[in-house]
Amino acid sequence: MREPFRISNGEVAARDAILIEINTDAGIGWGEAAPMPGTFYSHDTPESTWEFVRQRLAPAFLEHPEFDLSRLSAWLNEFEGESFAKAGLEGAVCDLFANVASKPLWQILGGSSRAVESGAAIGLMPTVADLSDRVQKFLSEGYRRIKIKIAPGHDVELVRAVRQRFGGIPLMVDANASYTLDHISVFRELDRFQLMMIEQPLAREAIAEHAELQRRLRTPLCLDESADSVAAIEEIIRLRSGRVLNIKVQRMGGLFASRRAHDLAQSAGIPCWMGTMPELGIASAQGLHLATLSNFTFPTDIEASARWYVDDIISPQITLAAQGSIRLPGGPGMGYVVDEEKVAQYRLRFEELRA
Repeated sequence: MREPFRISNGEVAARDAILIEINTDAGIGWGEAAPMPGTFYSHDTPESTWEFVRQRLAPAFLEHPEFDLSRLSAWLNEFEGESFAKAGLEGAVCDLFANVASKPLWQILGGSSRAVESGAAIGLMPTVADLSDRVQKFLSEGYRRIKIKIAPGHDVELVRAVRQRFGGIPLMVDANASYTLDHISVFRELDRFQLMMIEQPLAREAIAEHAELQRRLRTPLCLDESADSVAAIEEIIRLRSGRVLNIKVQRMGGLFASRRAHDLAQSAGIPCWMGTMPELGIASAQGLHLATLSNFTFPTDIEASARWYVDDIISPQITLAAQGSIRLPGGPGMGYVVDEEKVAQYRLRFEELRA
C-alpha cells in the first residue's frame, strides 16, 4: 500500500489476497477472496481462507461444478461462515458466466451502465495537519465525498478542523465499532456538524443499541460491520437501527448475497453504498459492477487503484474520471483484464486443482 491504512482497531500496510481462476473449455473467470491480515477485522484471515478454498471449497465445487448463478448462491450457503472464500469462488463463476455470455457483469447482476461516484476514505492520521492535507489532496482529485476515521479521543476535534478549513463539503465519519452508548456526549457533539452519516459507531452485535442511538440523533447512522448477513440486515431493518447501509461483497459472501441485501434495503426505503476493505483490482471491479444497482445512491468507497496501491493486477487499472466518478470499461465480464505477468510476479503461493 502507498501508506499504512489505520483504523480504530488495527492497521494495514500491505494487502494479501487469494485469487481464484476458473479455466474451462468455454472460457475463464477470475475471483478474489481478500480478508484482512490478522483478526482485528474478522475471524477470517488470508491463511485460513487459503486453506478453506484449497481443502474444502474448490474440491467440492470441482466434484459437482455449478454454473447456474442462483443455484451456486444456494450451494455456497450450505457452507457455514467463510464469507470471503465464498465471494472469491462466486466472483470467478460470475465473471466466467458473463464472459461466456459476452455480457458485462453489471448486466448479469441487474445493474446499469452508469458511472459510479467515488468517495475518499482517510485513515487515522498522526496529526490534524496531516488529515487536512489528505482531505485537500482528495478533494483536488475530484472525489465526491470525504470519509474520515474516528476513535475515542480522536473524533470531534478532527471533524471541527475539517469543517473549519473546508466548509460544507460532503463529509462522514467511520468509527469501526469503537464506541458505546456511554459516549452519547461525543455523538451529540458530532450531530452538530451536518455530517452525511456516522458509520458503525457501536459494536457489531449492538443492533438494538444502534436503534436507541439513532433515535437520539438527527445524523443518519450507517451500519457496516453489523450488516454482515441477510439475516442481520433483516434485523437492522426491523429495529430501525440505521438509515443507511454499507454493503461489502466480501463480508456478505458474494455478489448475489449482496444484491439480496441491496434489494431488502431498497424495499425498506434504506439507501446503500458499496464498501471496500479495500480489495485488489478483481474484487474492486466486481464491486463496481454491483454498485450500478439503483439503490446504491451514495459514493462508493472503491477508489482509484493508485490511491491505495503501488501496483495492481488488472489492466487498465481503476481510475477516477471526470466529476469524481469511475466509469467501467466496455466488454464482457469485468471489462478489466487480469495481468497474469503481475500475478506471477507478486504471488506467494500457487495451487492447481483439476476436475
